[in-house]
Amino acid sequence: MQFIEGAIPPSLIADDIAKHSTKTNIGAHSIFLGQVRSDVIGERFIQAIEYSCYPDMCEEVMYEIREEIIPKYELNCLHIYHSIGIVDAGQICLFVFTSSKHRKNAIDACSELVERIKKDLPIWGKEIFSDENYQWKINT
Repeated sequence: MQFIEGAIPPSLIADDIAKHSTKTNIGAHSIFLGQVRSDVIGERFIQAIEYSCYPDMCEEVMYEIREEIIPKYELNCLHIYHSIGIVDAGQICLFVFTSSKHRKNAIDACSELVERIKKDLPIWGKEIFSDENYQWKINT
């Protein structure tokens, strides 16, 4: 898992995908892109989310998840990037990229990873409203 300060740039996503074109033992990729929504709560709208975490704990938990997911789905590659800091509405905050010989494995692994990241990793989001007030995000 890699943390990126601010939004995840589209160029990083494109470069990561492009690097896999030489890996001829891969038959499928699955990609999840998490984007900050401008939800309306009451009469205020969310203009950004500020992400924070405990990096050492995240790395430890993510290592355990990787060790379980890679053999379970026979993955060739697994890449995860998560934003830290402020990410504006409309920008990418999570990039999960799985690769396998077969599409079902890549898709199922990607889906499980996203759910585990949201549930198990000590990453928090502070939803920042247009009036500069905030509330802590509840993952669903």
